[in-house]
Amino acid sequence: MDKLLNKIDILKKELAELKEQKKSIKNIDEDFQIKYIYNSNAIEGNTLTLKETKVVLEGITIGGKTLREHFEVINHAEAVLYIENMVKNKEALSEYTIKSINNLILKNIDNDNAGRYRTQNVIISGAEYIPPNHILVKEKMEEFISWYQKCENMHPVLNTAKVHVDFVGIHPFIDGNGRVSRLIMNLELLKSGYQAVNIRNDKKLGYYEALDTAHCKSDYSLFYKLTAEYELARLKEIVKVYKTA
Repeated sequence: MDKLLNKIDILKKELAELKEQKKSIKNIDEDFQIKYIYNSNAIEGNTLTLKETKVVLEGITIGGKTLREHFEVINHAEAVLYIENMVKNKEALSEYTIKSINNLILKNIDNDNAGRYRTQNVIISGAEYIPPNHILVKEKMEEFISWYQKCENMHPVLNTAKVHVDFVGIHPFIDGNGRVSRLIMNLELLKSGYQAVNIRNDKKLGYYEALDTAHCKSDYSLFYKLTAEYELARLKEIVKVYKTA
């Protein structure tokens, strides 16, 4: 893991130097965001294709697709913008900001539960792990934020991975937990000067297995490795673009 993290930090430094030497690359962030929104929604069952996701973001309705699927794309784009503003404003993660992100994710989909902690028990489809009883959610979230405010002895990439795992383990909302967890992981990566990562739908089995291992066995190593590999791949991708520009 140390070698992987070292490679990441070397590339992070190289990218920073390239950005100083060259102008920003047009459309690189837009392309990533479309792919990110597509994959994050697809992981949760949205059937819009990558191209259809792009078209919906352009304001066009896709025939034969549900209204919910359209709102999932539109809402996700708003949530991405929200976390980008949090990064610019150096805003810390809090219960309020997490609720605000969930509120955006569920807007016009489930307004009664958007931004509100769940009041019933839930299961995670296909997972062995069972989230805590709903009466413990508020307490667990307070503990989560308290830990977040104090954690300073971990590499930022590992820290962001733990944020994802621990948050989704609490599963504080009735819906949208997966999308929120991936958003706040990217929020923390960006705030630390790293790149947002795009967990791919076609790789979701390994993603789910890594999460379940962390939740059931308190073994975060698979998820740490997965997150670090995604970060390294994203850095390599951007560095290559800058070098060939």
